Amino acid sequence: MIPEARMMAAYLAVALVALFGGVVTGLLQALDHAGINLYPWVSPFIASYYHGLTVHGVLNVLVWTTFFICGFLPYITTRALGLPLARRGLGWWTFGLMTAGLVLAAIPIMANAATVMFTFYPPLRAHWAFYVGLTLVVVGTWLVTLNLVLTYRAWRRANPGRRTPLPAFMSLVTFAMWTIASLGLAAEMLFLLIPWSLGLLAGTDALLARALFWFTGHPIVYFWLLPAYISWYTLAPRQAGGKLFSDPLARTSFLLFLVLSTPLGFHHQYTDPGIHRGWKLLHAFLTFAVFFPSLLTFFNVTASLESGARARGGKGWVAWFGKLPWGDPSLAAQVLAMLLFTFGGVGGLINASYNLNLVVHNTAWIPGHLHLTVGTAVTLTFMGITYWLVPTLCGRALWGRRLALVQVWLWFIGMAIFSHAMHQLGLMGAPRRTMLSAASYVQPEWQSMMAWVGIGGSILFVSSLLYFLVIVLTLAVSRRPAPAPPEFAEAMSGPDHSPPMLDRWRPWLALAAVLILIAYGPTLLRLATTTPLTTPGFRVW
Repeated sequence: MIPEARMMAAYLAVALVALFGGVVTGLLQALDHAGINLYPWVSPFIASYYHGLTVHGVLNVLVWTTFFICGFLPYITTRALGLPLARRGLGWWTFGLMTAGLVLAAIPIMANAATVMFTFYPPLRAHWAFYVGLTLVVVGTWLVTLNLVLTYRAWRRANPGRRTPLPAFMSLVTFAMWTIASLGLAAEMLFLLIPWSLGLLAGTDALLARALFWFTGHPIVYFWLLPAYISWYTLAPRQAGGKLFSDPLARTSFLLFLVLSTPLGFHHQYTDPGIHRGWKLLHAFLTFAVFFPSLLTFFNVTASLESGARARGGKGWVAWFGKLPWGDPSLAAQVLAMLLFTFGGVGGLINASYNLNLVVHNTAWIPGHLHLTVGTAVTLTFMGITYWLVPTLCGRALWGRRLALVQVWLWFIGMAIFSHAMHQLGLMGAPRRTMLSAASYVQPEWQSMMAWVGIGGSILFVSSLLYFLVIVLTLAVSRRPAPAPPEFAEAMSGPDHSPPMLDRWRPWLALAAVLILIAYGPTLLRLATTTPLTTPGFRVW
């Protein structure tokens, strides 16, 4: 096994452990919505609904995604460039740093000393180790970026004038975007939360902290999504037997994500005082603008899949869809993730609209939407990727392809039920982040949808058990040699058709910086220079 593959296996192992812990605590929450309170049975490991919600959010939203991405994209990049990582020692040191940070943050979480959800809004205050641990994980992602940049520069020196291979280009864009976006979270941790939790600052400020968090909090969605897009663009078309429709269009969409992903966080703060409505309006416009590269992705990927289906005999405007190789659990997972994600995209437009946002703000609609993005587009795609990646890493063929297909369809069905019920509850006014089984204000019309939340969550849990069963038995039981991993898709309109501007970095990074300064600069400067840090910390659990 090549060193990059060993590193991918190490990151994947941590990611899968986090996913398992997240789905177990997710089941507890779904059943609680259905009126089944199992938290007394799991105490003291999970002390309360909110303790479990924090564990679920941190493990599934932050750890599972981040560790998978930090292993997968370097692995993809080195395959595309045909070069090893420039600094393998740095790669392993980075993995150790991120794992140490995870353990440091996990100790107070499991001890119920950091029950502040994955958004950790002050004035709720966690133990200092939680903030320091998460900061180390973020620093680790910066080191991944550094290693990729060094590897790219080595490739560029050996290949002057050549277009960057698309998978490597997309991976670099993803980490460039994330490195810029994560500066808000780093500032919140280093200048507000860590000194505050250590007693070096007497207080904090909720509005300033929220503004810094959402500087990162919305772009992190694209940090999760873009690796899934990379698979949809560069691997899924080949798995379907076709070609990528347009390489230049793919590069354009990713560069637009680089420019537009960060300066739009105020659409999460429409109800927050202290931010002028003019800046909120600008962020609303930019949020609608970032939907455009998503539309480009929808068109390009659909056309690419269609080319594969038609090569297999597919005909008609829609009937070709049935000719995709649905017997391949890896491709089936990704295509089903795409289908559910279309509804997540439409819901995102509702969240971005000021008047409609006021209807769904802080309701169950929001986690319903989040589960269509990180819970489906990202997680189901990553599951599909592991159905070829794990066999490649261990050298053994996937055990139980039919069972894997059942798992994929169960996830699709369970998430369709779960997310629909959560959206409906949100429209009826049910709050998010609330132990509804103990709430005295539950309305009679909520009851049926709450039951469907429990049903959908239970199906998702069964699906996750099947997923882990397939992975474990592939590692322990399978004896057939693994097939070759999928090759990268060729493009009908290849990189040579791309304008040189689509393979340059400085203009796009400069444009991203200018937009961020315009959209965030005045507000953050005013808040940082005029806000007294006087709010004390609270622990309410």
